[in-house]
Parts: sequence; C-alpha cells; structure tokens
Amino acid sequence: MARIAGVDLPKEKRIEVALTYIYGIGPETSKSILESTGVNPDVRVNTMSEEDVHALNSYIQEHLKVEGPLRTEVMMNIKRLMDIGCYRGLRHRRGLPVRGQNTKNNARTRKGKKRSSPSKKK
Repeated sequence: MARIAGVDLPKEKRIEVALTYIYGIGPETSKSILESTGVNPDVRVNTMSEEDVHALNSYIQEHLKVEGPLRTEVMMNIKRLMDIGCYRGLRHRRGLPVRGQNTKNNARTRKGKKRSSPSKKK
C-alpha cells in the first residue's frame, strides 16, 4: 500500500485515479503530476516501485498544497469573509447558498431539513 501526502491510497486502483483520493488533487492535477514525475498512469498502486512512490511524494510536497494546509487555508478564507461581514460571509454564517442560487424552492443541502411551523389546535 502506498502512502502519499499522509493518505493511504487504495491498492487495486490505477495511480491516476488513486491520487484523486488526496484532498486537493483532482483528475487534471493527477495527470499533470504523473506527467511531471514520469510515472506511468496505468500502473496499479500495489505494483508501484518505491522510487515512483518517493518521486510522487516529493513532487507533491514541493509543488502543491494538499490535505491539512489546504483545509486550513480554505477555512481561514471563509472565516475572513465572515469577520469582515461581507455578503458572502453573511451567507456562510447563516448556512445559506453563497454563490447566488435561489432559495425559495431548493437549497435543501445548505438549509437542512425542512422545519414546519406547528399548526394551531382548535
């Protein structure tokens, strides 16, 4: 099992797909990493050599911000928006959609489960 950037990659997947299990690496970034390091994208994680694992690990540490530091940066950006009180910050604080979506009918993912007001008894 290969451990890259503090993440155990799944054994039976191709390395091109397995790299996307790391927070901050998507399909395009994965392809560019493999192209830069010269690792074959079709090789499976369990058949990789130690040199390939070391090359990937060192490239990611030098050139990319992934996992913990990236999560911290994203959270600090959101906190900054909330602290300065801008519109996007207020939407984050209230748990509403931030990027201009309508909220009359949809937005259940952000707003949470529907809360109905209790009906009056006669």
